[in-house]
Amino acid sequence: QVQLVESGGGLVQAGGSLRLSCAASGRTFRLYAVGWFRQAPGKERELVAHISRGGSTYSADSVKGRFTISRDNDKNTAYLQMDSLTPEDTAVYFCAASSTSNFYTLMNQYAYWGQGTQVTVSS
Repeated sequence: QVQLVESGGGLVQAGGSLRLSCAASGRTFRLYAVGWFRQAPGKERELVAHISRGGSTYSADSVKGRFTISRDNDKNTAYLQMDSLTPEDTAVYFCAASSTSNFYTLMNQYAYWGQGTQVTVSS
């Protein structure tokens, strides 16, 4: 069982930066892959970035070069560094944990989810 708590969201102007954190309970965090998803109003939830247990990363085309996913297993925490933010990045951001990195773009591969944190980018 893994419990996830996101933090770091807020209101930022376009061009600004935020760093989201995803704190996990339990000692087995290193055994899970982590995904960051986002859901904007009226839109489907989408994968933003993924990091495997071994540290391999994936970023969606829409955020490539601007967002960076990382993890610190000693702190049981995953991060999403978001730079050069635009109003189109406004959404609720969720972190999720999966026991596998197979089919990591699919939400049903993630058994554990946080409650989400709001990110609002003003123009």
